[in-house]
Parts: sequence; C-alpha cells; structure tokens
Amino acid sequence: MIDTYMMYLPELLRGAGITVQVLLLSAVFAFIFAFIAGLGRVSRFWIVRFLMGALVELFRGTSLLVQMFFFFFALPAFGMELSPFAAGVLALSLNYGAYASEVVRGAILSVPSGQTEAGIALNMTRWQRMRLVILPQAFRLMLPGFGNNAIELLKGTSLVSLVTLADMTFQARILKDNYTGDQVEIFTLLLLLYFVLALPLIFGARWLEKRAARGVAAR
Repeated sequence: MIDTYMMYLPELLRGAGITVQVLLLSAVFAFIFAFIAGLGRVSRFWIVRFLMGALVELFRGTSLLVQMFFFFFALPAFGMELSPFAAGVLALSLNYGAYASEVVRGAILSVPSGQTEAGIALNMTRWQRMRLVILPQAFRLMLPGFGNNAIELLKGTSLVSLVTLADMTFQARILKDNYTGDQVEIFTLLLLLYFVLALPLIFGARWLEKRAARGVAAR
C-alpha cells in the first residue's frame, strides 16, 4: 500500500508546484482587486460606487468555472488569447477578489464615525483620513476574512485543471486514466496533499482571528 502511494506522489507533487504558483499569484491579484473595489464601493462619487458595485456583483453572481471557461475559450473570439495559467489566475483573482472586496468595505464601514469626525477636526483631507485613521483600524478587521478567503482560494484552484493546466487535480485525473485500478489511492493522496497545503492557511486564519479579536477588545 505504501509503495503504491509513493509511486504516485512524484507526479502529484509536480502538480502541487503549479497549484502553489496559481494560489500565490491569484492571492496577490485578488488582494489588490479587493482593495480597489472595496474602496470604490465607499467612494463619495456615485458613478464609482455604481461601477465597482456592478463589477463585484458580476463576479460574485456568476460561476467561477464559467468565468474560467469564458476567459480561456471565449476571449480568443475577441482577439485575446490567454494561456491556461493566465485564464485560471485571472478568474480566481477576480472571483475571490470580489468576495474579499466585501470584507474591505465592511471593515471600513465598521470603523466608528467618531474617528472620521476626529480627522475632520484635525483638518485632514478625505484621503488623509482614509490613509492615516480609517484604514489602519479597518485592516485589523479585514485579516480574518482574508485568511478564510485564502483557504477558499486554495480549494478553488482545483478548477484550473478543467482548462488543461497541469495542477495536482489534473495530474490525478491523468493517473486515474492510466491506472484505473488505483483510483482510491490516487484521490486519497490528492485529498491529503490539499489538506497539507491548507494547514498553514487554516492556522494562519485562526491566528489572525485571535489577533483581530484582541485588537477589537483593546479598543
């Protein structure tokens, strides 16, 4: 039994490298998009709030898999051809960034209005109040949500196998086709590898939740 698992492990680990690359790159772009969209949704300009709100709801209200298929299969019809890696990262970034933008917006709105009033009393501009007063407090509240979002993002990376990117799930499907009698071993090993990759994110999210709770209690 151990020999069987060890036989499949190298191929799955090769796919794990792709999975980690997709995860890290998607997390960075999702974080950037979340901040842009989250700040846009609390803008004083209605057109910015409307456009950011429409963009967020578009990606929250449609399937991640369909978005991935659209970027990979449909965009070439408009003269924009993406590699499987680029299509997967783009879809994951926009989808999970849209959900994370609600974390950003909610955290900003949860900062007591007295903090804004204090900034006005100190003759700060709106940008100075946001940068120096509101965001430092709101960021602490965002951390648990970002941690949970990262865990969900890792699980979502398995969908990139459906646009032919050779991640762990893709490698497992290839092994399953070649070794039809060992499906249990292959997918058990795949399950364990995803769990091992998720463990740092799980513990990190719990640590951030405790850190944020202590910060809120201190305030």
